[in-house]
Amino acid sequence: MAESEYSDVLIIGAGISGIGAAYRIHEKNPKLSYRVLERRARIGGTWDLHRYPGIRSDSDIFTLSYPFEPWTRPEYVADGPDIQAYLTETARKHGIDRHIRFNTRVMSADWDSATDTWTVQTEIAGGEPTTYRGRFLFFGSGYYNYDEPYVPDFPGINEFTGDVVHPQLWPESLDYTGKRVVVIGSGATAVSMIPSLSEKAAHVTMLQRSPSYLLSTPRINPAVQAFRRVLPRRAANAAILLFAKFLTVLVYGVARAAPRFSRRYIRSHAKSKLPADYPVDVHFNPRYDPWDQRLCVMVDDDFYEAIAAGGVDVVTDHIDHIDATGIVLRSGQRLDADVIVTATGIQLQALGGVALSIDGAEVKPQDRFVYKEHLLEDVPNAAWCVGYVNASWTLRADLTARAVAKLLAYMDSHGYTHAYPHLGDVPMPEKPAWNINAGYVQRALHALPKSGTRRPWNVRHNYVLDSIDHRFDRIEESMVFGRVDAKSTQTA
Repeated sequence: MAESEYSDVLIIGAGISGIGAAYRIHEKNPKLSYRVLERRARIGGTWDLHRYPGIRSDSDIFTLSYPFEPWTRPEYVADGPDIQAYLTETARKHGIDRHIRFNTRVMSADWDSATDTWTVQTEIAGGEPTTYRGRFLFFGSGYYNYDEPYVPDFPGINEFTGDVVHPQLWPESLDYTGKRVVVIGSGATAVSMIPSLSEKAAHVTMLQRSPSYLLSTPRINPAVQAFRRVLPRRAANAAILLFAKFLTVLVYGVARAAPRFSRRYIRSHAKSKLPADYPVDVHFNPRYDPWDQRLCVMVDDDFYEAIAAGGVDVVTDHIDHIDATGIVLRSGQRLDADVIVTATGIQLQALGGVALSIDGAEVKPQDRFVYKEHLLEDVPNAAWCVGYVNASWTLRADLTARAVAKLLAYMDSHGYTHAYPHLGDVPMPEKPAWNINAGYVQRALHALPKSGTRRPWNVRHNYVLDSIDHRFDRIEESMVFGRVDAKSTQTA
């Protein structure tokens, strides 16, 4: 059997998290070797996987792009293919692409305390096993199951004679031109997809159990263009990023602090864009407050415009059953369809579904507390990158990558070969790691690591406080450090 390849750092995933981690780790630790293991054939992660019509970011592209590689195109919200191209070019520009092993799926990772190394078992395309070894493991694999999206058990779905597709598994060969399309779901995917579908379909119906909040953002933001006109390029990039961060924090802050005002504003905007007699309170007036669940983003009110143009209907009801030619609702209404799109959400999973173990003993992420939102309790030399639920993914991903790079530099300067957070003997109350009532979160609470109620074990979704903590971070806090040679340890 061939000797396994060794790298100081093994990064799992070549999406936003993995590419960003590779840059930040190499930037601060240029002498460390690294390898990126990517199960797909291309860079991009989510932005390569999702290829449904209308795929785009559901947050502004200026906070979704990297601070070290600013977005230079004019869009404020970017389409999926453009994001994938941006990630590919960023990896090429900084030489990261030369460190990627494509078509390499990580199956398991085992920590060996005798050598302070991870042994990572992978399968390359065709099922051939390959082994990698590394000192530190960075999971940039996201938080959901790439293979199995969430699809409820709809009675009679197997009787339907048309096409049934899920956005996560969208077949590029699907031709819906001139067909009646029913999209089941009302989340960000449905809202971004439906205007695009309506351009070719005969008619599109969004079938929702309950309404979602919709906000509109301009595709080309005038403020961004103004910054670029009056400021030098570097200053403009910094000003635009600060503006985008401020706007993100402001929208969330106002929604949480003044939910009645926010509800009225969102409702009044809907009424102003939809036909005069449209039943806004039936289809666009949720029972919950804004940001109890994630707000959905339209671009230039495209969703409302598609409704006003007559190409899109919204139906708020429950499915009774599906038959050969459509969907029968509990109200007795019938929706005839040629194509059913199940935009019903994702399934969460920790660490990309990789089987984790320490000296052969299984580690269940859901049994461990999360430290500073990226390390797992008593798991050596391993980080997991997870984005915010109320802001763009990259805001936290970049903080995580920089924190890991700082930890690696600290370990190297002190000669440590392992580090892990340790809770100690003081009991820690638990709270939900994600403070949002979205269905995909509530279905998978059992699969996520635990959050405590006090720092550094408190998982919060607050970019402002996280940024402050990052600046004044005490790297030794609640950490255990040691060396493989003498097995001596230091606990802070």
